[in-house]
Amino acid sequence: MQHCSSWWLHISIPVSWHLMNLSFKKKTYNNLINMKEKLIFVVDDDEMLSGMLFDRLSSNPNYTVQLYPTGEECLKALDQHPDVIILDYYLNTIEPDAANGMEILQEIKKIDKHITVIMLSSQEQYGKAVQTIVKGALEYVVKGQDAFDRIETIIRAQP
Repeated sequence: MQHCSSWWLHISIPVSWHLMNLSFKKKTYNNLINMKEKLIFVVDDDEMLSGMLFDRLSSNPNYTVQLYPTGEECLKALDQHPDVIILDYYLNTIEPDAANGMEILQEIKKIDKHITVIMLSSQEQYGKAVQTIVKGALEYVVKGQDAFDRIETIIRAQP
């Protein structure tokens, strides 16, 4: 009796492991097949930062990344229906008549409230972060060492 019991145990462990392994492979395969390509707009007047962000995000074959140095250019391109917009908070602060990041955020949300907007800023200020979230941004990311990693994590989490 003991021999039969150990035989069943010996057989069931490899079989169940094999079935779990097949199940995992199927889920992984389905995730790869169903991975949606995402159109990402980077709106920042800092050419060096936007170039680095473009290079980093473009390395993912599922991302199409477009750069816009002004908010106005981004607004004109919204008919392309981007999935994510990465928007500089202090956009166009040099030009007096140009819209800043908060104004562009509000215009984006008027046009399409479902677009994911990630506000990017060099200032780590709690009040500004709350203000951008209230106005419709999904996240407020401070430029720095781990900013690109955080941005990629946020983008991957979007449907």
